[in-house]
Amino acid sequence: MTDCAARVLVVEDNEMNMQLVEYLLEEGGYQIVKAASGEDALATLRGGEQVDLILMDIHLPGIDGLSVIREMKSDPQTGSIPILALTAHAMRGDKDRFLEAGCDGYISKPIDVKTFLTSIRSYLRG
Repeated sequence: MTDCAARVLVVEDNEMNMQLVEYLLEEGGYQIVKAASGEDALATLRGGEQVDLILMDIHLPGIDGLSVIREMKSDPQTGSIPILALTAHAMRGDKDRFLEAGCDGYISKPIDVKTFLTSIRSYLRG
C-alpha cells in the first residue's frame, strides 16, 4: 500500500477545521472518513470501516477525545491503528497526557499547512 492509498479517519466537531484537514488530505491523495464526535468515530470503526490512521480532536461533544482514544487502543480490532491528537491546547504536560492515553503523536492547531502532510506521512510509515 502506498501512502496515497491510505484511509484516514478524521474526528473533528469544528466544521472549519474539518474542511481544512479534509482539503489538505485530499491534496495529498488520501481517502477520508469523517466523524463529528467520539461516538460517531467508535460506531464507524465498530461498523467495520478500515482506516490506516486516526486524527482525533481532543475536545469533542459527548465523549472527549482522550476517552475515545483509550477505548480504541484497548480494543484488539483498533488498538494498532496510529492515532494523532489534534489540539489547540498543547500546554506543558499535555503531550504526556496524550501519549498516556494511547496517542502516537499530536498535531497542534492552528494546523501548519506547510508541515501537515509530512507529519501524516511519517506516522503512516511507522
